[in-house]
Amino acid sequence: MANITRFDPFNEMDDLFKGLFVRPMRFDLEMPVEMKLKMDVTKADDSYTVKAEMPGIKKEDIQVSIDGNQVTISGEVKKESEEKKGEEIIRSERYYGKVSRSFTLPHEVDEAKAVAKYTDGVLNLKLPMKVKAATKKLAVV
Repeated sequence: MANITRFDPFNEMDDLFKGLFVRPMRFDLEMPVEMKLKMDVTKADDSYTVKAEMPGIKKEDIQVSIDGNQVTISGEVKKESEEKKGEEIIRSERYYGKVSRSFTLPHEVDEAKAVAKYTDGVLNLKLPMKVKAATKKLAVV
């Protein structure tokens, strides 16, 4: 008895063109990869601590915004590279990109007491929780 197999014409065409458009290339420059903001969020008794890895971003290009319990961290990368041989430019490359991340915390953040520090490519945020107002009972007259 014969085995029945399904014919896929695109699979056969793939073998036909395999290696046809491939050229050996070599890049000595590290190609920029899409940046992703990696971070750790920890909770203490009265505050949150956020550590966000932001390598290659200058301190003045980082923005942090707090709206209640929502926090947004964003930064902009600007890299330029130029290689010259004498007066002739051999290669010139530019990379610009923006990275952003928003997250919601279980408690509201006290914006007035929040602190942000940036050292060695790591943004450290200390986000104290907003103290809840005590419930006030009114006497009915």
